[in-house]
Amino acid sequence: MTDAPAVVPPRSRWAWNPFRLARRLPDAGFAYFLLLPAFIFLALFTVKPLIGSLISSTQKRNGDGFTLGNYERLATDEVFLRALGNNLLFSLITVPVSLGLAMLLAVLLHQNVRGRGFLRAGVFAPAILPMVAVAVIWMYFYQPNIGVINSILGAIGLPTPDWLGDPSLVLPSLMVMMIWKEAGFFMLFYLAGLQGIDPELEEASRLEGTGKFRHFWKVSFPLLMPTTLFAAIVALSDSIKMVDFVFVMTQGGPDNASNLLLFYIYKVAFAQHWPQFAAAISLVVVAVLVALALIQIKLMDRKIHYR
Repeated sequence: MTDAPAVVPPRSRWAWNPFRLARRLPDAGFAYFLLLPAFIFLALFTVKPLIGSLISSTQKRNGDGFTLGNYERLATDEVFLRALGNNLLFSLITVPVSLGLAMLLAVLLHQNVRGRGFLRAGVFAPAILPMVAVAVIWMYFYQPNIGVINSILGAIGLPTPDWLGDPSLVLPSLMVMMIWKEAGFFMLFYLAGLQGIDPELEEASRLEGTGKFRHFWKVSFPLLMPTTLFAAIVALSDSIKMVDFVFVMTQGGPDNASNLLLFYIYKVAFAQHWPQFAAAISLVVVAVLVALALIQIKLMDRKIHYR
């Protein structure tokens, strides 16, 4: 009598499941496996374009040969230097003012007042508007003849300047528009940060006889520093990468007084058909952004209180 052949169990449909196989890896290996899709996305849409821009920036205008002339030209290009100065001033003013106004609005709307939800929605509304729509709205405000601002100024006997046509007024006018749009967006982050603070801290301050302003300055403000660091980096990035309003409102004029870096990159790449020089400018912009972000982190990290 021969032995019956061994019965081989059917292979489980989960035998080659990559997640089951990866789970057998050490914790660090499994963590990297879960991060793999993000790494691939980052490589395709960030690292690859960055390397492509680096290669393009070292080519001549006709696309042949290696050269560093594109970077040398940056030091003598008056339009680039003007756009760089405009953008640094634009960021220096709009970022702290937007964050300060956002924090003030968050503190006010954190109070238990009537119509609080309606007020929050009204303050946040500009943040959800497309930038082009915001630019059109403010163009109407700034119109020299029929604009809202000049109509009010003329009614009370004050001068009615050309806000977008005067080189000394055009950049501050764009700053006001940017602050109006950004403050409501960052108010939401500060509001979430205030709601995350333990209410017992405020109660303890009240029992000690501490005023509201002193409680905010000594307790709430330090606990909001992680939010401030995040919001500052995002606001800095927005102040450089947002350029839609320049297309709609000024086209960089008058006399390059409102020309910003990203708009100049567009003009060089598509109007002048010089992608190599545009790539060099882009890499300089990335370097400036990274440097400013590192400075922000360095200056603010010591003041951050993590909970």
